[in-house]
Amino acid sequence: MARTLGAVCKRCRREGVKLFLKGSRCDSALCALTRRPIAPGMHGFKRGKMTDYGVHLREKQKVKTYYGVLEKQFRKYYQMAERSKGNTGKELMSLLERRLDNIVFRMGFATSRAAARQTISHGHILVNGKFVNVPSFLVRPGDVISVKNRKGSIELVKTAIASVQQDLPDFLSTNDTEIPSGVVMRLPLSEDVSLPVQPQLIVELCSK
Repeated sequence: MARTLGAVCKRCRREGVKLFLKGSRCDSALCALTRRPIAPGMHGFKRGKMTDYGVHLREKQKVKTYYGVLEKQFRKYYQMAERSKGNTGKELMSLLERRLDNIVFRMGFATSRAAARQTISHGHILVNGKFVNVPSFLVRPGDVISVKNRKGSIELVKTAIASVQQDLPDFLSTNDTEIPSGVVMRLPLSEDVSLPVQPQLIVELCSK
């Protein structure tokens, strides 16, 4: 699984918006964007007016960072969205929201998307009762996401649930049982994305 290493808080400062890359820390006074709401680097205070290309690029980079995907994988999602019958921008955001690591995070089973990817890769998550260790797995309506019936897995997820404070989106539902689980009620829409984003800017950039 490819990873982008380095200080993640700088990415929020670069985009000027909280991307919730470090879980509960992002909601605390320790959030880097709260303490230093400027772009990283020695010229952070002196940023001039951004070009039209820069506006489009930053929108794409913001979405890539938010969902934790690299350029090659992002291009594949864009091509899938472009081949669909609906609006390309909305289809792109729906595909990204359907990623299993995002679903696990939105259900509260992990404190961040990075933690969700690790949770899935280490075999703690089941989809429809079957072992899935691919964070990019795309869920479908009716899929049941559950925790493996193992003490370590259940304790890991319950600890995350106790520390995560976020609203459950309408397209998901969770069950408060001994073994945490949830159901994908419908396909996510672009309106379900919790990040303020303009998909059309991304489409304009990627279509060139």
